[in-house]
Amino acid sequence: MHSTRRAETFPANTPAASQVFTTVLSHGPLTRLEAARRAGLSPAAVTKAVRPLIEAGYLAEDADGEARPTLGRPANPLRVNGDRALFIGAKVTGDEIIGVLTDLCCRVRVSRRVPLSARDTRHVLSAVTALAQDLLTEAQGLGTGVLGLGIAVSGDVDRTAGTVRYSPFLEWYDVPLAELAAATTGLPVTVDNDVRALTVAEQWFGAGVGLSDFAVVTVGAGIGCGLVVHGRVVAGAHGVAGEIGHVTVDPSGPPCHCGNRGCVEAVAGDAAIVRQVRAATGLPVAGTGEALALAHQGVAGAREVYARAGEAIGRGIATVANLLGPERVIISGEGLAAYDLFAEQIRGAFDAAAFGSAARCDVQTRPLPFEQWARGAAATAIQSFITADQRPGR
Repeated sequence: MHSTRRAETFPANTPAASQVFTTVLSHGPLTRLEAARRAGLSPAAVTKAVRPLIEAGYLAEDADGEARPTLGRPANPLRVNGDRALFIGAKVTGDEIIGVLTDLCCRVRVSRRVPLSARDTRHVLSAVTALAQDLLTEAQGLGTGVLGLGIAVSGDVDRTAGTVRYSPFLEWYDVPLAELAAATTGLPVTVDNDVRALTVAEQWFGAGVGLSDFAVVTVGAGIGCGLVVHGRVVAGAHGVAGEIGHVTVDPSGPPCHCGNRGCVEAVAGDAAIVRQVRAATGLPVAGTGEALALAHQGVAGAREVYARAGEAIGRGIATVANLLGPERVIISGEGLAAYDLFAEQIRGAFDAAAFGSAARCDVQTRPLPFEQWARGAAATAIQSFITADQRPGR
């Protein structure tokens, strides 16, 4: 990890304190008793955990205006004091960086977008640094310190090492992004896969709140999947858990950039759809917007491309349901612009391929702009901040 020192550390050195804090963050305001029940802890453990958090201003007690008896534990609800700290989140795409400044409750206070004219490490790092400086200036106006920066990048990302192992859209290999960005911004930096970052935000604040097992599937430039199993976002032993974009759905299908054939992404990713619409129509289709327009106009061949894409996505989602049995699958991503063209095929392929009661999985669509992905990056920074003291040797 990088050597940047925090200006401030979270005043909790036990897993219980982090657990209580995240419970109140997602479900609050909560009384101590409610927090204990949700976190699976004793009321005494909760009282012990929240004391330093209240003293340091991270948690606040909402008095109900009436005098409380002094005997027994206070029944006043606990809530996270969102104004106590700020965090920056940045989502890097192939052509722009989307940045947000959030409070401790991950509410977006300011958002920015900056175009990327090149994808090399130096150029992206420079753009991320400029964006962070802009948001740090905004934070000064709010009078609160920024305690971390989260960066979300597509591809194979090792969050523990802070390294982007491979990002196909940026064409990066083994880039120590956390270390580089910490050196240029002066902030503690968390780097994670963009879909996993979005999944953290959905787990804490979105359609996954209260669910112990769910998945987020994103469709667009790539096909991604974030997994929550037994209440934890799963990265896998090598950081690539949930790569349904590279599940083979047609062994004789088109080649994929990963080296295999007929992957979900090779059939249903944006670039694949554009190529297939171009081939099916004989027209010089420039991008997804044009491909989408042709399909909506009913041009022969274009709709069929989207139908096949829907089938591939449906089969990929069924694979997740069969393996993990999630309560819910949330479909998001910029590819949802085409949802009306392949919703029926996604559902049909899912129903056909889901085994037994796996088909009872609640499949939802949730259009989320890239600001929400940047918010996910900020959520990973908050997560790193509140669990930093649990690392071995601390």
